Amino acid sequence: MPLTGPRNTQELNAARRFRFTVAASVRIFPGALAMLNASGLLTPGAVATGQTAAGRALTDSNDGPVTVERGVFKWKNSASADAITAADWGKQVFIVDDETVAKTNGSSTRSAAGICRGVDADGVWVET
Repeated sequence: MPLTGPRNTQELNAARRFRFTVAASVRIFPGALAMLNASGLLTPGAVATGQTAAGRALTDSNDGPVTVERGVFKWKNSASADAITAADWGKQVFIVDDETVAKTNGSSTRSAAGICRGVDADGVWVET
């Protein structure tokens, strides 16, 4: 039945933080853009296809499984001709590395980082 008045829609804040096992032989630093590989293991952001953006790492992989937070975070903008502009608000952007995003998928070589939510002089706000 559709609403006929206001609704107090509950939110589970803990749903923004997740803990993942880290892939072998990789290092993820706190603050890094992290992604999940095809096996569901966490890796630092990098040019790769078939990966899923996990969010911002909150802990260091040297300490064991990594806690990742989803939300809207500022990443570096690609310095190339693939830079994101204000006209890209609401569009999907793509992972270049563990701190950088770009406008395109790099000829199908990059995985999606999330949705552009703003561009500042020092970076791009991305919702993961």
